[in-house]
Amino acid sequence: MLTVWLLVLLILANGAPVIAARMFRHRFSSSVDGGRLWRDGRPVFGVSKTWRGLVAGFAACTLCAPVFGLTLAFGAVYGALALGGDLLSSFIKRRLRLEASARATGLDQLPESVIPVVFAWLSLEWPAWQAIGVVLMFVAGNMLTSPLLFRLGIRKRPH
Repeated sequence: MLTVWLLVLLILANGAPVIAARMFRHRFSSSVDGGRLWRDGRPVFGVSKTWRGLVAGFAACTLCAPVFGLTLAFGAVYGALALGGDLLSSFIKRRLRLEASARATGLDQLPESVIPVVFAWLSLEWPAWQAIGVVLMFVAGNMLTSPLLFRLGIRKRPH
């Protein structure tokens, strides 16, 4: 059951920012990078990475972890690592000159799933094959559901 809960926490870290954006619209939408540019003249992360999203994803993981039999601290670290992986993806995408929210298959899913799953694998007695399974399920699920969420008007782009 741990495998399911860790997958759900990844989905929460990824989905809570989208839900928060729909709920709050433009409120609390200041970008994490504050509009600053990197040495290459491109945004550090881009406008789609907001404090509202970070707080929503972090809170969702932290508060739901105990529901799944994990500690608040574990949920906080797991959520922070998932969101940190998402920021890393955005940072790399800006260096590759991709727009905010542009699709980059693999890069959009791997850092935000691999980093927290490695933490869970190292922290919990959890088989490596299940850790790999969580990453693969998250990547596949993200790639399959994103176009649907776009068609439903939940996502701004179909990825």
